[in-house]
Amino acid sequence: MSTAKLLSGLSGIAMCALLACGASDTEIPPADVATSEPPPPASGAAEGMTESTPPASTPAEAPPAPPAAPPAPPAPPTTASECFQSMVGAMPGPDYDQFAPTVLPSCAGTHHQDVQGIEKVVFLGDSITVGTPPTLPGDFYSSRLAAKLRLKYGSELEVKSCADWGARTDDLLLGKKQIERCWPDGTETKKTLVVMTNGGNDIAAWASKKLGTAEATTMADDAAQKLRDAIDWIKEPGRFANGVFVTFANVYEYTDTSGDLSSCPTAGLAGFSGQWPEGRPAVVHLQERFMKIAVETGTDMVFLFESFCGHGFKRKDASLQCYRGPNAEALFDLTCIHPNPKGHGVIADLFAKVIDGT
Repeated sequence: MSTAKLLSGLSGIAMCALLACGASDTEIPPADVATSEPPPPASGAAEGMTESTPPASTPAEAPPAPPAAPPAPPAPPTTASECFQSMVGAMPGPDYDQFAPTVLPSCAGTHHQDVQGIEKVVFLGDSITVGTPPTLPGDFYSSRLAAKLRLKYGSELEVKSCADWGARTDDLLLGKKQIERCWPDGTETKKTLVVMTNGGNDIAAWASKKLGTAEATTMADDAAQKLRDAIDWIKEPGRFANGVFVTFANVYEYTDTSGDLSSCPTAGLAGFSGQWPEGRPAVVHLQERFMKIAVETGTDMVFLFESFCGHGFKRKDASLQCYRGPNAEALFDLTCIHPNPKGHGVIADLFAKVIDGT
């Protein structure tokens, strides 16, 4: 399996502007100009002695218009490897392009849906979506995104959340049964947008036990399947009479790919300690599985993992592939696994761009 270079931050990638492919401006040649018949001979002229009268002058024929230039070929589509090509390091990054996703020029995520006419927004998932102290409720990404969506779709937009602290991917259909709580009769009449973050607590469980690479990878496959099962339920024909869109994030981690669980000062309180390099391939594998789900189900994935890499607790380590310079801001709070207010703002903006298709 080919490996793409791990992500590097959205600001480091410049996109070519799309070239117009419409009709070229072609000059229209002038219409033919009619010429007058020459006048008859002058009255009284002797036979055979008719004065030769030159014909009226004919305007010179306009040169033909040059052929229209062929339309310029469209700019090639953005790829994930182009978005994150400046991230070079020892650990192979997720190879998203093997699934041929459509990636936004902004590199915020994919663009597989044209989200229009939303009447209801439903949040599912974990504590990133619920929000956690010390960040204030108005700063939670879900609050900020809901405000943006109300500006776009109207103040009557219904917003509902069934997300839970500590939720894993199996809590969507099983466990906490988030989907059942949000749609107890299994149907919805309003055109709906589903937004979720999930998978972080799955990874946290593997990390706290320091699972080996093979076992953690198996667990990653299981977590991804749980997400796929939930999205298949949502996308099943007949459940959402007027349509449904699904946008979810992939999974960030706070060590900036180092595997240094103790890099967060309060890691012990969160149940983490020491080094876990064995987990890095499993984390990458989970991101790839999430992208595969987005492509196969026609839903969209936000590049949360890539956007937060280099803003964790090892952000000052210049040897890491996520290093963004000495002034990189922290996007995690002291709980280790939750975003701070700045991080919530980044998440809200990423989701908004993916939903808007920008």
